[in-house]
Amino acid sequence: MRFWDSSAIVPLLVLEKETEQCVRAFQSDREVIVWTMSKVEVFSALCRRLREGSLKEHVFDAAKKRTNDFFDMASEVISLPKVKDRALRLLQVHPLRAADALQLAAVLVATQEDTSKVPIMTFDDRLIQAAKCEGFTVNPD
Repeated sequence: MRFWDSSAIVPLLVLEKETEQCVRAFQSDREVIVWTMSKVEVFSALCRRLREGSLKEHVFDAAKKRTNDFFDMASEVISLPKVKDRALRLLQVHPLRAADALQLAAVLVATQEDTSKVPIMTFDDRLIQAAKCEGFTVNPD
């Protein structure tokens, strides 16, 4: 079981430098936990690439279908009050953006604060540092 941040989900959907690592991780463990708002972040990233022209329409359409398939099989952390409370604490102690604080708070809620239970897949540098400081393993092979 792994917690997947949106920065690690996108490479599963479209070709990026991290795609091979993400595919290997997903194939080795298909038990996925995500923050309930991650789908919005992932879709935003795909739409931005489409607008910028780095994704063609047919690639975008295929990625959108894979997005739906991925989130349909994932377990979602949906407890907004608990995640919000933890995110507020995380923002005070780590240099995170709001969305990253919510991601990290979601995995803290999912693990009931036991950071040894679930590793995190992410490629966001700030989130990597904060997750490690909180005691999580990040991007295990």
